[in-house]
Amino acid sequence: MDASETAPFSLGPEASKSRAAVLLLHGFTGSPWEVRPLGESLAARGYHVLAPRLPGHGSSPEAMLYVTHFEWEREAERALLSLHDVERVYVAGLSMGSLLALLLAARFPARVSALALMAPALKLRSRSARVLRALQLVKRHPLDSLWVRKLASDLEDEEVKATAPLLPRYPVARLRDVFALQRLAAQALGQVRCPALVLVAEQDHVIDVPAACALPLQLVSAKLVRLQRGFHLMPRDVDRARVATEVAGFFDGLEAVSPASR
Repeated sequence: MDASETAPFSLGPEASKSRAAVLLLHGFTGSPWEVRPLGESLAARGYHVLAPRLPGHGSSPEAMLYVTHFEWEREAERALLSLHDVERVYVAGLSMGSLLALLLAARFPARVSALALMAPALKLRSRSARVLRALQLVKRHPLDSLWVRKLASDLEDEEVKATAPLLPRYPVARLRDVFALQRLAAQALGQVRCPALVLVAEQDHVIDVPAACALPLQLVSAKLVRLQRGFHLMPRDVDRARVATEVAGFFDGLEAVSPASR
């Protein structure tokens, strides 16, 4: 895996001189590469964009052995708090990044002004994932020592799919951390008060689509956008232009009504 492709990035004007900041959070086994096109689009509109790389991600399968969801939560919180000199911070998360975004909104309501939740991984689609989740109450299990092979990213765009940086395998034990984040995010929903935009691809092969589509009903203020094209990695897929337009339009609309923008 090319470290330059998966590196964290910061785009747009300096945070203190920007209209607002957007924190982008990638998904499980992914990297900032997944959200780079969205970041570039937002930066072009005058937003300061920050995309950290979650610990253990974007390098080697072995690096995933030595992290847990606690490290992922801490990195997301560190990145958010680093934007202390910006009045308004929006958080956009993809897949597992959406779970972290929900936790940030619940834990730091004064710092998170809105959320864009792309393919929120509240529930995974695969049967094997459901079986593993059923075993999560067991503190240690022989399956924890196994590895899951990852043959390709869930993309409809074949050209992007062929060049996507891929973590070829990851420890089964890390799925426990995904399940932990799912539980924490579900518990935090009632504490999320900021506006949210939820984007779901109808043909997503990774998450449970009905569960993701039901998310807006559990939030105080949320809009659902259902994409007919593309799969899980929507910021990189065939409808990436629409994803960028929807997210930017949502944040722009909030900017238009904020007191500081008048």
